[in-house]
This record gives sequence, C-alpha cells and structure tokens, in this order.
Amino acid sequence: MKTSTLINTSLITIAGLLLLSNLALAQSTKNINKIHMETSAVHYRNIKIKGLNIFYREAGPKDAPTILLLHGYPTSSHMYRNLIPVLSKKYHVLAPDFPGFGYSDAPDRSQFNYTFDNLASTMQGFINELDLKHFAIYIFDYGAPVGLRLALANPEKITGIITQNGNAYEEGLSSEWNPIQKYWKEPSQANRDALKDFVSKEATWYQYHEGVSDPTLIAPETYTLDQHFLDRSGNIEIQLDLVKDYRTNVAMYPKFHAYFRAYKPQLLAVWGNKDPYFLPAGAEAYKQDNPNAVVKFYNTGHFALETNVKEIGQDVLNFLNGLPK
Repeated sequence: MKTSTLINTSLITIAGLLLLSNLALAQSTKNINKIHMETSAVHYRNIKIKGLNIFYREAGPKDAPTILLLHGYPTSSHMYRNLIPVLSKKYHVLAPDFPGFGYSDAPDRSQFNYTFDNLASTMQGFINELDLKHFAIYIFDYGAPVGLRLALANPEKITGIITQNGNAYEEGLSSEWNPIQKYWKEPSQANRDALKDFVSKEATWYQYHEGVSDPTLIAPETYTLDQHFLDRSGNIEIQLDLVKDYRTNVAMYPKFHAYFRAYKPQLLAVWGNKDPYFLPAGAEAYKQDNPNAVVKFYNTGHFALETNVKEIGQDVLNFLNGLPK
C-alpha cells in the first residue's frame, strides 16, 4: 500500500509539473507572438511639430537601430508601404509625411512658407521631438534635399545614407527640368502658369509608369492617392512654390558635396536607371566626393520600389547590417 501510494503521489507530481511546464510554454509562446506582432505591425501615428499635425508610420523594435524614410514628390510615406515590413524585422523604421503631403497638415500658403528649408526645419522638429540620437536616412526625390539638409545639421547623428533616385548633382538633372529651370531664371507668372500641368493626373501617372517594363506592377492606388492630395484646394500653388524653391537645392549642391568629402558617410545609391527626371549619372556622381559610396541600378523608372522592392529591400538590409549600431 505504501508503495502504491508513493507511485500515485509521484504520478500526480509529474502531471502537475507537466501542466506547469505546458502553461509556462504557452505563456512564453504568447509573449513571443505578442512581441512579434508589436514589432512587425505598422503603427499610424500623429505628432505635433511647430503647431502642425505630422502623420508618420512607425514599425520595428524601438531599441533597434533607426532608419528615417523621407518621401518625394508627389507622394507620401505611402510610397514606403512595401519596404517598411522588410526593414522593420530588424530595424526601427520611421516614415513621416511632409507638411502639404499625405496625411500631414497642409496649411495655407499664407500660414506656412513652402520651402525646402521649412520642410527640413519641420523634420528637424520631428527628430528632436522623438529624441533620435543616431539614425540612417533613406532619401528619395524631394526627400533628398530635405534629408541632406538634416545631414548637414546633424552629422553626428547620421549613421548612413540610402539615396533612391535622390539627386545631389547637376549631371543628374534630365531635360524634363528645362521648363522648371526656365521658371527659376525668369519667375514670371506666365512661366509659373506653364508648369500647372506638373500637378495634373496625366503627369502623376507618367511619373509612375515611364521607364517601367511591366506596368501591371504599378498599383493604381499609388498615383490615384497622390492625385487625391494634389487636387486639394490651393495645392497647385503650394506645389508650384516648392518647384520654384527647388533652385535652392541645386544652389546647395556644393555644400552637400563638401559634407560628403568631410564626413565620408556610408552611402548606398539605389537607382531606377530609366528615371525620366534623375539620370544614372546623378547616382554615379556620388562617387566623386565620397569613396564610401556604392551604386546599384535597377531596370525600372522613378518609383523603383513599386517594381523592385524585393531587390532593393535586400540590398538596403545588407547595407544597414554593415553600419555602426
């Protein structure tokens, strides 16, 4: 009887231990799944910067190295929707919308001076408010002059630069810029009015499709969403203000080049080689001033992430993995 009682007691003890073990395993799995969901999910947030509501997307573990994604014209952080999940598995990803773009505030021109200095100043406020100490930047189109202004102002914070068709050299400007450069030289009302088609639905469609070998890869919500925001009341004049001010970016090219020479940041240029606006020569030119510049071309157009996000995403991950943590 004593032996039988001992065996029964032992069995009960073992069963209890197994139950506790299973409960612990289940809780551990639940915690892992929760962590995975929290780090892989994209969060859509808003923050007040200098009185403006700035919308941004955030994903990835907050204690991981940060990468700041800066969009171009005429789009928003929406352009990074397919890249964010690729990067956020290992990195803390932030993608804000500039004032006047996407879901951020678009104040009237009388309330906000639409210049690239002001866009950069707002993004500096974003960096300060989120207390970003070190981060890489991914710059595209308009995001290039904004991001490079930030690099000039925060050289100690920048761990690396990825430029996707983000120009910083005059040899990168195609003939598509000729009417705009004419407006810079002679900012008359007639030359300004001649650029109003720049914000038309046909021009937006062209930006997404020109140079793309397979147009079925272009999601229709891209150019239709961009056009929705472009068609807001007063937005044509806002965009023409920025077109006019783009001349200040070209004037700053020598300062950007000096920054590259002085700091030699790790830099990856990922470039759609059939971009109608920014030529491959603009990508190659980064090597002139920065021995750490690496250039990769993809057989596509301006919005290269729409067609080549897998290749670009992997190349960007490889680049980020080599940066200081």
